[in-house]
Amino acid sequence: MRKFFGTDGIRGKVGSGKMTPELALKLGWAAGRVLSRSGTKKVIIGKDTRISGYLFESALEAGLSAAGLNVMLMGPMPTPAVAYLTRTFRAEAGVVISASHNPYYDNGIKFFSTDGSKLDDEIELAIEAELEKPMECVESHLLGKVSRIDDAAGRYIEYCKGNFPADQTLEGLKIVVDCAHGATYHIAPSVFKELGAEVIAIGVKPNGININDKVGATAMGAICEAVLEHQADLGIALDGDGDRIMMVDRHGNVVDGDQILYILACEAQARGALTGGVVGTQMSNLGLELALKERSIPFARSKVGDRYVMELLKEKGWRIGGENSGHILDLDHGTTGDGIVAGILVLAAMQRQGKPFEAMLDGLTMFPQVLVNVRFEGQDDPLLHAEVIAAKEKAEAQLGETGRVLLRKSGTEPLLRVMVEGADEAEVTSLANMIADTVKRVCA
Repeated sequence: MRKFFGTDGIRGKVGSGKMTPELALKLGWAAGRVLSRSGTKKVIIGKDTRISGYLFESALEAGLSAAGLNVMLMGPMPTPAVAYLTRTFRAEAGVVISASHNPYYDNGIKFFSTDGSKLDDEIELAIEAELEKPMECVESHLLGKVSRIDDAAGRYIEYCKGNFPADQTLEGLKIVVDCAHGATYHIAPSVFKELGAEVIAIGVKPNGININDKVGATAMGAICEAVLEHQADLGIALDGDGDRIMMVDRHGNVVDGDQILYILACEAQARGALTGGVVGTQMSNLGLELALKERSIPFARSKVGDRYVMELLKEKGWRIGGENSGHILDLDHGTTGDGIVAGILVLAAMQRQGKPFEAMLDGLTMFPQVLVNVRFEGQDDPLLHAEVIAAKEKAEAQLGETGRVLLRKSGTEPLLRVMVEGADEAEVTSLANMIADTVKRVCA
């Protein structure tokens, strides 16, 4: 059992719980102790634009140096950029200081292995074991040195552009790009401009505390308004660390991760480049599954979390997967979710097919999906209660093959997430509330 690492590193409110400068210092040292066992002595650190990034960067730097590892600092850079440059520099590991889509007062620390993928469970457990030991420092002549990668942004911009076909251009397209005042603020607008698009950039003025604040992939109102105001062809919204993407068509309609997966899968199939099928999660819309089935594209569901999507992709030998929240994995174009690259791949498909953005979704009908969070008290597991089970079975019987029910407990608080989807929104809403009311009654 992990004490510190979750499904996406360590995350929490700054100054309390796990996210303290003391723990970051010790974590740097512990990680350095484990990572140095293979003989390599180099770690890359990147961060998003939160004000607390300076604090945790310094603490991690000191801990890693105390363990004898050299540190290369990148400053504010997207999470996928850290993964890419970890591979490029052949570093032992990459470290990202970010809480992704969370508010500024949260922060997190996650690691990438030398190949740009997330650390194996065994390494995370080994780091946790070191955290239990007293911290000690290597001899002075063995201390790690610290340097800065001055051309990190330029390197990553060129990498992103390299995912767009050399014989195509984005000339003639007007695009709104929302960087959430986060780590892509100095990257994403340049990428799309240099590929030929006219770019209207919003969310590009970080001040340390405005990351994800009413902008970005988790607050789509700003970009929807901007697309309509500027009569743009589409919009691309990224989250605070740049590993998540949501999009907007020219009419101001939001296009989520499931719809982006559909576009990428259909494009890969049309080019004869689709390997196997597509991995979604338990939360992926039933409409995606049925639309892919119509095209004879296999579909599989993992647990919620891009870590689990990656595990299932590797298990099946498939290449494309993701979450409706906008984490998109295309293993032919990277080792982790990359919002900028996913946007580039969608635009390349548009240009190749000569279609407007919204026409790329022909053949996909999204089902109404209602999510109700129910707080429960006590130690009883609501998923095991006979009345809750009966309510779920009743809803499933009523929906038949054109609907779906998912009950899932939160991993961080006593909440049961009740998700119901089907063809009729009123029916779906009624059934979700029926199950939620049952949970409230039996767990009161």
